[in-house]
Amino acid sequence: MKKKKDIHRRPSWDEYFLEVAVLVSKRATCLRRRVGAVLVKDKKILATGYNGAPSGLKHCIDIGCLRERLNIPSGERHELCRGLHAEQNVLLQAALHGISTKESVLYITNQPCIICAKMLINAGIREIVTSGVYPDKLARDFLEEARIKIRTIKNK
Repeated sequence: MKKKKDIHRRPSWDEYFLEVAVLVSKRATCLRRRVGAVLVKDKKILATGYNGAPSGLKHCIDIGCLRERLNIPSGERHELCRGLHAEQNVLLQAALHGISTKESVLYITNQPCIICAKMLINAGIREIVTSGVYPDKLARDFLEEARIKIRTIKNK
């Protein structure tokens, strides 16, 4: 018989918020990569975001991927895309609802790109917890230079 403690193991806060980010990513409409982001402060969720087209516009899952048609490699020419990144959407959702992002923690399923890294720096994010990598060394360098703590945790 299993001990009661084993049966009812609660996830750590990091595991919990990363699992929420995974759930949020399931709303993504990008055909290449599904990313979810959760903005947290004092163990409270402030906003969520996933990658997809701006509100009211057609999504790539409905009309196809411009980047695929143009054969653009991952991590390049971000401006040639219908979608916003999950990090952009989480910051925009916070702004839309008048929520300060200063000193918050971002839980996200992939490391941010350089464009999002710059936005996160200026939004006052103090820490990023991710469960996945992204091939953007410049983004990681910027975040480290800005003294934003970055942790990568593999969800169980």
